[in-house]
Amino acid sequence: MKSIEHPVVDGAEAKRALEAAAASEGMSADQIDIESMVITQNYDRYSDEDHEVWSIIYNKRWAQIETDASDVFLRGIRAINLRPDRVPDLREVNANLARMTGWQSRGVPGYLPAKSFFAFLAKRQFPTTIAVRPKSQMDYLPEPDIIHDVFGHVPLHADPVFADFLQTYGQAALHTDDPHHTERLARLFWFTVEFGLIREDGRLKLYGSGLISSEGEGHHALESPEVDRRPFEMQRVCDTPFEIDHYQPILYVLDSFEQLRDAMNTYAEMLLNQPAASAG
Repeated sequence: MKSIEHPVVDGAEAKRALEAAAASEGMSADQIDIESMVITQNYDRYSDEDHEVWSIIYNKRWAQIETDASDVFLRGIRAINLRPDRVPDLREVNANLARMTGWQSRGVPGYLPAKSFFAFLAKRQFPTTIAVRPKSQMDYLPEPDIIHDVFGHVPLHADPVFADFLQTYGQAALHTDDPHHTERLARLFWFTVEFGLIREDGRLKLYGSGLISSEGEGHHALESPEVDRRPFEMQRVCDTPFEIDHYQPILYVLDSFEQLRDAMNTYAEMLLNQPAASAG
C-alpha cells in the first residue's frame, strides 16, 4: 500500500494501518478487519499550504461543475457543507452524512487492496485518503488524496439512491472471487463511480469522481467530439475494457441514479445467490 508523504499520515498509527492493509491482501471477506486500516485525521497537522491547495483546486473546478455537474452531486456538496477555503474535517462531513444516508468517510493512509476497499463499502464506509497532494502536483497525482476522495466522491454519498447502489456494489464485489466477475465489476466502477455521465434537464452532466476532480477530463468528457458517449446498459458496460493513462474515449450515460441502483441490484442478486464454491 502506498501513501503520500504528509504529516497527517505520519506516525505509529499510520504505520500500523499500512501494515494491516498490506497484510489484508489475499484475505477472505470474513478475515478482513477494516478498523485496523483506519487512522485519525489529525486536523491540526494540515498546513496553510494544504488549505491553499484545496482552495485553489476547489475554486478551479467549481468554475465548471457549478453548471456541468449533476444536480444530485451539487446537492451533496451543500449537504455535507464542503467549504472552498479549507480542507474538510471528516468529523463534520460524517455528522452530516449520518443524518442522510448513514455513510461515513473513514481516514486511511492511501490505497487499499481491492477486497479491503470493498469491505468498507459493504458497511457503508468510504476509505478516504486524508493526505493533501503537494502544490507542485496540483494538476495530476497518481495516488488518491483527500481532494479526489472527498471532493470527487463523497457528495454523492449524501444521496440515498447512490448510497444504496454503492453499498450493494461493495457487497457483491466483496463476495465474489470469480475473476470473470471481478473484472466486470472493476469496469462497472470505472465507467460509473469514476467516469460516469448522467442526463439531467435535457443535457449531459458529470458525476464520476475522475471527471469532477480533473479539469482536463471534465471538459474533455462533455466537449470533445472524439468521445463515444453511450447509453448506460449494464452488460455493455461490463464488457468494455478501459485504460487509465489517457483521456477516456468511451463514456456511459445514465438516465438516472435509480437506473444504476436497479441494475446493480439485479447483478448483485445473481452473484450473492451463487454457491460459495463458484463465487468465493
